[in-house]
Amino acid sequence: MNATSFPRGWELLLAMAGALAAMAGTTAAFVTHDHAWRYLVVAGCLAQFVGWTLHGRRLRGGAR
Repeated sequence: MNATSFPRGWELLLAMAGALAAMAGTTAAFVTHDHAWRYLVVAGCLAQFVGWTLHGRRLRGGAR
């Protein structure tokens, strides 16, 4: 496994912040039964998607 297979910088920040936001939103939705927390879950998943997509583009040699 080479060093370029791990996310770094903004990619890692987006993926980890997205994961934390999605977990926090899921927990808050179950605890409070308020449907507004679903937006935080969606935003967290979107941030994760963007982070991993940028990471994959860098691995494939795409433009920065």
